Amino acid sequence: MSAHDTSAEEPHDPYAALRVPAYRRFLIGNTLANTGRQAIGLAAAWQIYRWTESPTALGLVGLANFFPYIVLALPAGHLADQVNRRRLIQATLAGSAVVSVLLALVSARPELVATWAPTHPINAAMLWLARLFEGADKVNSAGFESPALAVVFLLLALGAAIRTLGAPARASIVPLILPRERLANAITWSSSTFELTAMVGPTLAGFVIAWAGYAAVYALDAVLALTMVGLMLGIDYREPERSAEPRTWRTLGAGAGFIWRHKEILAASGLDLFAVLLGGAVALLPIYADRILHVGPIGLGWLRAAPSIGAILMAMWLTHSRPMRRPGATMLWAVAGFGVVITVFGLSRWYWLSFVALLLSGCLDNVSVVVRQTLVQLLTPDHLRGRVSAVNQIFIISSNEVGAFRAGTMAGAFGPVVATVAGGVGTVLVVLGIGALFPQLSRLGRLHELKARK
Repeated sequence: MSAHDTSAEEPHDPYAALRVPAYRRFLIGNTLANTGRQAIGLAAAWQIYRWTESPTALGLVGLANFFPYIVLALPAGHLADQVNRRRLIQATLAGSAVVSVLLALVSARPELVATWAPTHPINAAMLWLARLFEGADKVNSAGFESPALAVVFLLLALGAAIRTLGAPARASIVPLILPRERLANAITWSSSTFELTAMVGPTLAGFVIAWAGYAAVYALDAVLALTMVGLMLGIDYREPERSAEPRTWRTLGAGAGFIWRHKEILAASGLDLFAVLLGGAVALLPIYADRILHVGPIGLGWLRAAPSIGAILMAMWLTHSRPMRRPGATMLWAVAGFGVVITVFGLSRWYWLSFVALLLSGCLDNVSVVVRQTLVQLLTPDHLRGRVSAVNQIFIISSNEVGAFRAGTMAGAFGPVVATVAGGVGTVLVVLGIGALFPQLSRLGRLHELKARK
């Protein structure tokens, strides 16, 4: 053994981050809040699909979450670097809870929603888009005429805007809670619990919808968000040094500039963006559950949970394993495998094969998530972490929500199978392209040895 190779001599503690009380408190609260958010994601998608029976409407759910983030992400990152992050997180969680209560009220009595003047153009625009992508003869226009549908979309967009303002603070507070040497372990645990919420939330939502209706899911989300507000009160963290930077385009864009200068982060974020944008099949799961696999909301809940089950299994394996020797190369292989199993899912007509394919997609995607998030947190200096986290989350939101719009509109035009299979094949091609353009990624060394860059 080389005198400089001490990794084999040092004991590996898979629970290092969990031994910090403040991080445990944050992790519990974040897990509860994300469970509610994941439950709402399934409830809103299933509710809108049952109202409209339109894949285009499912794609529009993605846009309702995407546009607020594109507008507010950079200001939110600057805000996270300038104010008390704990208070910002608490305020946005409380605002999100209010929106969920309003969604519950609208869903409980949609027939009582007044025909507000602003809802007419929204309903008309959605109907026009559905007819554009699906054909006028295939669209049930009655499903798009309810004012409650427009109000649900407006509330989803409002909720996305509020969450956007708090997202960089939530993403960047963890390095201020923990010692630096425990950060990689914390990111793996955070990823594990996020995937746990993505499994439990939709599965729980499927049962709650079947037994109590959509309104109960929205009410549950409000309760869980407020629970995290309370848990945040007991969290102490290291306040970063702040400079009185003016809010200019240069300061707002400092995070993007940092990512552009450091090609490892740019390549990892770009790979994740295009892979999920092309290969994500979650937006089409209501169609697969209804038309292809012939299962109801409970079966849909398990399909939605399958990637998270796989991700949790992978995260547990990564947590108890020693650091990857070549994390960049591993990430490239994992994303390519993600594209292959999404293609298998797109072609499947058997429920259990579809479930296994989605489970494997979660295993492979989690490798990408851990590598990317660890790169961002370890390479970014404290004073830029909020803005870099905001830009990184633009990549995430873009891949998920624009990917949902891509999948929904393409499914409307060519069918869900073509939309899914084309996305899986496209993912493999993206891996080949990014691997060739950014060789720095495949040459990346062990993550725990990385230092913050300037």
